[in-house]
Amino acid sequence: CALVAAPAAFAETNSGDTAWVLTATALVLLMTLPALALFYGGLVQAKNVLSVLSQCVVIACLMSVLWFAVGYSIAFGDGGEANAWWGGLDKMFLNGVTATSEVGTLPETVFFMFQMTFAIITPALIVGAYPERTTFASVLVFSALWMLLVYAPVAHWVWGTGGWLYTQGVRDFAGGLVVHAT
Repeated sequence: CALVAAPAAFAETNSGDTAWVLTATALVLLMTLPALALFYGGLVQAKNVLSVLSQCVVIACLMSVLWFAVGYSIAFGDGGEANAWWGGLDKMFLNGVTATSEVGTLPETVFFMFQMTFAIITPALIVGAYPERTTFASVLVFSALWMLLVYAPVAHWVWGTGGWLYTQGVRDFAGGLVVHAT
């Protein structure tokens, strides 16, 4: 009887897991703002420092809004018959995500925030290629399209439930495939 009850206990929210993921969320966000912004700012000419810092900050804001609107749903929703390729739009604007919904041992809101930090840092990693090459508006348009058309689907393929790469045995625990390879 105790063996039957044990799996249910693992499905409950774990305060230790939640605390660690919240800490990791803060650390990943700090890797973008200020760490990545200052790193790239230090690699460019003085006249481009403010532009690089601004690009990192605005990308963080834009990716947060896009992740909330549709990115999370594309990456971690249920795409129905097309679920191997994309997560669908069932979780747009966090539809169905409540204070009590869970992903594994985490509240889904914590999982959402943690994954959002990677959706933020991934296009911000590209910022180092932009100085003196493109306009600010082009950076934002490219970053938005890239996150929605490349990052979110690949996150679903590898990390999402039923993603085609996950079903092929691909495991990406550190983000090397989803974050760096894309």
